[in-house]
Amino acid sequence: METAELTQFIDQWRTDGAGTRDAFITFKGHLENMPDAVLSFKARPGISYSLRAARPGQQRELFVMVDVIDDDPDNRWLSVCFYGEMITDPDELGDLIPGGLLGEDGHCFDLNESDDAMAAYLQKRMDEAYQAAVA
Repeated sequence: METAELTQFIDQWRTDGAGTRDAFITFKGHLENMPDAVLSFKARPGISYSLRAARPGQQRELFVMVDVIDDDPDNRWLSVCFYGEMITDPDELGDLIPGGLLGEDGHCFDLNESDDAMAAYLQKRMDEAYQAAVA
């Protein structure tokens, strides 16, 4: 999936001292490589840019939402959210956000800077959610 709007967003995201742009691109690539995953992009400038992934046949609108938080465009950070029962968090790195994912309880992980270990951890959670989406 590649929309003109998503491509334009990534291309125009120039200031990134924390390395979160690269993490976003990594997550996007990981999700694009999942068989039958359907990605969508929702831009809300000044608030967030959301990359959402779903699977055909799942009950909910998505299985993961990767938000680029845009409250400070020069210092963007990521919030990666899942439905709580769709993943595990063995290292307890995420936060339960009651009603925080499209009105349902979410399990969210903040990424404020480039962190390869955290990115790998989140990709494992994406894999779990992908499997749970149609289980």
